[in-house]
Amino acid sequence: MTMTPTELRVSKDRRVLTITFDDGARYALPSEMLRVLSPSAEVKGHGPGQAVTVPGKRNVEIMTVEAAGNYAVRIGFDDMHDSGIYTWSYLRELGEDGDRLFADYERELDEKGMTRDRAERPR
Repeated sequence: MTMTPTELRVSKDRRVLTITFDDGARYALPSEMLRVLSPSAEVKGHGPGQAVTVPGKRNVEIMTVEAAGNYAVRIGFDDMHDSGIYTWSYLRELGEDGDRLFADYERELDEKGMTRDRAERPR
């Protein structure tokens, strides 16, 4: 499976990153999903069992998308989170399996009594 993008485009409202791969696959990735599923240590932790659930990001916007070598981009959000390095393969995974991953995130929010609308400390 190819993993090389031919285009990355942020929507005018800054809430969707569209990525097109050289095999023609194209995915529209919502900013909220990108933020709450960030591959950063702040979200994923430094090891097994350290991931946290980040609430209150329904209205987060993409502020920057910067190349990180030839294999990834660093995405900066308007809540000042910018430490995630999104590899081409991770962006492809979000495109292919994002609905399930986001549904899992929403279940975690519910289990922890948190919401997509109220910002509070991740846990």
